Amino acid sequence: MSGTSRDAQPTAPAEPMSAALRDKLVADAATIMARYPRKRSALLPMLHLVQAEQGFVTAEGIALCAELLELSTAEVSAVVTFYTMYKRRPVGRYHVGVCTNTLCAVMGGDAIFGRLCEHLGIGNDETTDDGAITLERVECNAACDYAPVLMVNWEFFDNQTPASATDLVDRLRAGAQVTATRGARVASFTEIERLLAGFDDGRADEGPSAGPATLRGVEAASKTGWRLETSSGEESR
Repeated sequence: MSGTSRDAQPTAPAEPMSAALRDKLVADAATIMARYPRKRSALLPMLHLVQAEQGFVTAEGIALCAELLELSTAEVSAVVTFYTMYKRRPVGRYHVGVCTNTLCAVMGGDAIFGRLCEHLGIGNDETTDDGAITLERVECNAACDYAPVLMVNWEFFDNQTPASATDLVDRLRAGAQVTATRGARVASFTEIERLLAGFDDGRADEGPSAGPATLRGVEAASKTGWRLETSSGEESR
């Protein structure tokens, strides 16, 4: 999900942070920092918190994280520019990430990405004029058993085709309720960013978390009598 390395992007300008928003971020950041023995360890979820409130990691958000965690803005910026999940430009309501790593590419990921670019009229890491969809070519989503896969705000959509992918983005733009193949109803980018910051949205048990292809190895092992030793040293089928 988080991948690394990308072309350098300047941080986009944003509306000045209001006093009320700053107070909210400071209060939520305090909750996050309290989870860690060293507060600097809270940087990753705090950056998700900034994205949840501002739509991307703004210069003011970087400065606030640095201030609260007693880091330099250079240290915070280094993290922001390393992980691709942190965006330096506004993201649409739905971030659509098409896996084009080896297996997904061979199975049709490149064709899906190309069709979506044509259908939406945007390129990689660009957003539609209506602000609904940001499209990105992403690295492995760790879902090779369902290739080709794309993700909408980090929720899985398995065994996709160019036709199913274009239908999916059309439904998202139309405001339809869309449910992931293996997961919950798709929430907005900012709602999911708050979840990634560590604030429960109450939807953890929505939808299945695994499917037949994922479990096939476990089932085969069980049939052959293989046993798995747990961390406690006990054997479990």
